[in-house]
Amino acid sequence: MSFDAVGKRIPRVEGPEKVTGAAQYVADLKLPGMLVGKVLRSPYPHARILRIDTSKAAGVPGVKAVITAEDTPKIRWGAFIKDLYPLAVGKVRYVGDEVAAVAATTEDAAREALGLIEVEYEPLPAILIPQDAVKEGAILIHDDIPGNLVLDKLIHRGDVDEGFRQADVVVEGNFKSPLQYHAWIEPIGSIARWSPTGKLLLYMNTQTLFMARQRIAYALGIGIGDVRIIQPHVGAGFGGKSCDDNNAIVCSLLAKRAGRPVKLINAREDEFLASRPRVPSNIFMRLGFTRDGHVIAKETDVLNDNGAYSAKAPATTRVTALRHDIMYRHVNVRTRVRLAYTNNIPTGAFRGFGNPAGHWAVESLMDMAAVELGIDPAELRLINGVERGDVTVHGNIVRSCALKECVRRAVDLSDWNRKKADKVPHRGIGLATMVHVSGRRHFGDFDGASAIVKVNEDGKVFIMSGEGDTGQGAFTVFCQIAAEELGVPVSDVSISAGDTDMTTFCQGNYASRLTYIGGNAVRRAAAACKRQILEQAAQMLMASPEALRIKDGKVYIEGSPEKFVTVGQAAWARLYRRGGEPIVGFGAFDPPSEMQDQDLVGNESGAYTFGCQIAEVEVDPETGKVDVVNFVAVNDAGQVINPTLAEGQQEGALGQGIGWSLTEGLVFEDGQPMNPNFHEYKLPVAQDMPRLKTDFVGDPEPTGPFGAKGLGEPGMVPTGPAIANAVFDAVGVRIDTLPLSAEKVYRALQAKAQRKRSRAKGG
Repeated sequence: MSFDAVGKRIPRVEGPEKVTGAAQYVADLKLPGMLVGKVLRSPYPHARILRIDTSKAAGVPGVKAVITAEDTPKIRWGAFIKDLYPLAVGKVRYVGDEVAAVAATTEDAAREALGLIEVEYEPLPAILIPQDAVKEGAILIHDDIPGNLVLDKLIHRGDVDEGFRQADVVVEGNFKSPLQYHAWIEPIGSIARWSPTGKLLLYMNTQTLFMARQRIAYALGIGIGDVRIIQPHVGAGFGGKSCDDNNAIVCSLLAKRAGRPVKLINAREDEFLASRPRVPSNIFMRLGFTRDGHVIAKETDVLNDNGAYSAKAPATTRVTALRHDIMYRHVNVRTRVRLAYTNNIPTGAFRGFGNPAGHWAVESLMDMAAVELGIDPAELRLINGVERGDVTVHGNIVRSCALKECVRRAVDLSDWNRKKADKVPHRGIGLATMVHVSGRRHFGDFDGASAIVKVNEDGKVFIMSGEGDTGQGAFTVFCQIAAEELGVPVSDVSISAGDTDMTTFCQGNYASRLTYIGGNAVRRAAAACKRQILEQAAQMLMASPEALRIKDGKVYIEGSPEKFVTVGQAAWARLYRRGGEPIVGFGAFDPPSEMQDQDLVGNESGAYTFGCQIAEVEVDPETGKVDVVNFVAVNDAGQVINPTLAEGQQEGALGQGIGWSLTEGLVFEDGQPMNPNFHEYKLPVAQDMPRLKTDFVGDPEPTGPFGAKGLGEPGMVPTGPAIANAVFDAVGVRIDTLPLSAEKVYRALQAKAQRKRSRAKGG
């Protein structure tokens, strides 16, 4: 299908603001009389608070507010489980727990005041390993959660035991993946101001404005309508800026106490402690195959580390356990999924939302099975992959799917067959496939969006959307969708900032939902405007609306392009007449998905994105260091709205995937993170990035805007196993714990050499 705006490399609509430095982020904003906020955090992983004395802090010149839990409503809140106070009540549960906060006229005064707050603690035993947390008799981290289990569920599909009895080949393994910090450039931050009428205004770099409003109102004990949130420009989110932390709530409490606006911006170390990083996973998995390569049995046991508070870890853990099952034609599946409280940093949402951990296990086992079966790893995916029209073992309805096309295209782009045949010492190539959602019903039986589009008298178009943009380019995509629907140039379309008072309700940026769900709402709103334009132009051109077309901002009679009126002329004529009205359209879209039932059966998303990645690595046998030298990523995202933005999503995802796979992870000592900084927390840099080939295989999604599906998260879902499988291909060692550090690979190589020597000696 031919498009004028969709599928084009349109520059980002906010690009000029950003490249000129005019874009305002929350840290750039200044309000009259604004104070600086700071938070005092616990130095203990688990301790009872015996006494807090803030008198010295309150006496520091410039200090306008000092608060503890006694100055809060003491309301527990949370996304799924209400287990978090704005400031610690009674005891602290991890190193970093918020204990007190100050607001002062200067940074120096605020820091000085923090240092003068006296807190007396009684240290308590800490549980730092989830396996210890679930042992019988373990101390309780939250007294009202028995067994420290946030989640404990067993899921059965089919006859798993019979499937394993019939299997010709069984492979199994234990796979661990680490906590990963989001590592955005812009830290979490808020500015809070209370009006004389008691309404709270918050400037927040949040991904989910309306859900943040709900949570903040609940935690403060006020009405939802008493909170207004405005989203400035956001320097990335990756799932972590979803108001699962206390920053905005503490900022609001400080502003209330001080009677002045307060800005609270996390320092980098605060970010490592408080921003709800990726959930660490422990997964046992077993797969059974017939001799011809069909998977006929699958068993999984997941035990994840929730940390001290829940955030979105309950939802991400369910994703870890089940999401990857959509990818293959499973029949017999048994899964136990558990999530345990520990005295570690609370964990939550990060790009992929638990899905990379599940793929890390299953895609490693698929390669192990390929070796046992003597089947090419790519071919094994083709044998088992789902196709358009399939309904999975968990009730997922696959309306569009180009998974197998992704595999074939990736094989071609990577020169897979030649490189597998012509082996180079210490160089290997590995493959992994993936599936992800385009939205999901995590928060009740609604996953929709809404938007308003209006056409001004000059023909320019304005979109009002509360979805927000966290730097990924959603606003540009929305403008392209509206322009395509209305038949106007993209340059004639602009969009509002996210603002809970000025836009209609939207769920926000998570689950790769904005293009698919927010885009559909924008398209429907634009379509409502289009109907009004055509009705008015039909009167002006003395033709029926059905006979008219719009292109380049001109409304003309089909077959007679010389007979036209402009969109602006139609808008003017519709307004300036007796009983006139502006051209305004409202659109809403709730996808064809459903809430999963108690047994976690149900079509969780309206559309599913598929993909395949192939990594080529070189391994230094003397050090174990792994270098990713070439990488191919092919995605089925339906109709790509903006190829430049889509490629950028894949490039950024690859950087995060390489970090998670090879170098990242916090090091803890007695619950204390030892490397909460960018010097010692090893992020990939430019020289670590491989040559990348990206392609998109389109299977248009029938329910998507112009056939589009989500793309933000999928790009890092299969990266870990693709790299690990390549390492195995290069040097014959299988690492089951991420990251694949040089030390782990070196030790595995040494152990392999020792086994070889032992066999030779024994022979």
